[in-house]
Amino acid sequence: MTRSTTCSRGTKAVIWAVALGSGTSGGVLAPLLIMGGSLGALEAHWTGGDPGLWAAVSMGALMGGTMRAPFTATAFMLELTHDVKVLPFVFVACVAADAVTVLLMKRSILTEKVARRGHHVMREYVVSPLHQLRVADVMEKDVPTVPASLPVDTLFVHLAALDPLLARRQAWPVVDDGGRLVGMLTRGDLVLALEQVEADGQTVLEAGTRALVLTYPDELLERATQKMLEHDIGRLPVVSRDDPTRLVGYLGRAGIMAAWLHATGEERTREPGWLTEHLTILRERMAKVLAGSG
Repeated sequence: MTRSTTCSRGTKAVIWAVALGSGTSGGVLAPLLIMGGSLGALEAHWTGGDPGLWAAVSMGALMGGTMRAPFTATAFMLELTHDVKVLPFVFVACVAADAVTVLLMKRSILTEKVARRGHHVMREYVVSPLHQLRVADVMEKDVPTVPASLPVDTLFVHLAALDPLLARRQAWPVVDDGGRLVGMLTRGDLVLALEQVEADGQTVLEAGTRALVLTYPDELLERATQKMLEHDIGRLPVVSRDDPTRLVGYLGRAGIMAAWLHATGEERTREPGWLTEHLTILRERMAKVLAGSG
C-alpha cells in the first residue's frame, strides 16, 4: 500500500513538473501539499517517527519555502490540522525552507512564469524613495541666478568662457532687481534666441519662460516628479509656499536619480552580524593553521 501510494504521488510530481515546465498554466497549492505529504511519509518511514507529524511538517515546509511565504504556510497548516502541538515544528521547518530557497532560487515559483515572459520581478518589496523623501531632502540650495535685464548675448559670452557657476547648468532661474523669481531660461531657450536675427538685444527674461511650474520644499518627491512628467520638463524651481516669488532651491532630474540610487544602495547593503565576525575569525585561524602545517 505504501509503495503504490508513493509511486502514484511520484508520478503526480513528475506530471506536475512537466506541465509547469512546458509553460502551461496550473495550480501549485494542491501539488505542493501532495508532494510535501509524500516526502513526509517517506521520512517517517525512514526515521520511525509519527507519519502524521512528518507529513504535516513536510507539507508546510514545501509550501512555505517554494512560495516564499513561511508565515502563511504555518497558519495554513494550523488551520488544516487544528493541532497546536505541531505549530513549533511546522514554523521552524517553514522558516528553514524559506531560507534555503532565498539562497538558492532567484525568484518564487509564483513569479517564475512572469519572469520568463520578460518581465522584471523583484524579490523584495521595496518602498519607492519618491514616496518617502521630500523636495527639501533632494533639492540643490544656493542656486546661481541670472538677472532679468541681462542680455542674451552677454549670458552666451559667460557660457563660452566656461563660467564655473553658469556653464555646467542646463537651466537658470531668472530674478528681478529685488531677487524675486520671475522666470526660467533653459539652454534650448538660449539657442532659439540666438538663432533669431531680429532678437538683437533681447534679455533673458524675454527669451525664457514666465509661466513657471513650481514645487515646494515640503512637497513629496513623487508629486514633484509627476509635475515634471506632466509638463515634459527636466527641472523645477523650488519656492516658498508663503511667497511663490522667493526662490529657495532647484530640483533637477540628476538630484532625483541620485536620491533613488542612494536609497536603493542602502537596501542592498548588508551589515555584517555576529555570525559573520565569528566566521571571519575562524577562517583566519584555519588559514594560519594550514600555513603552519605546510
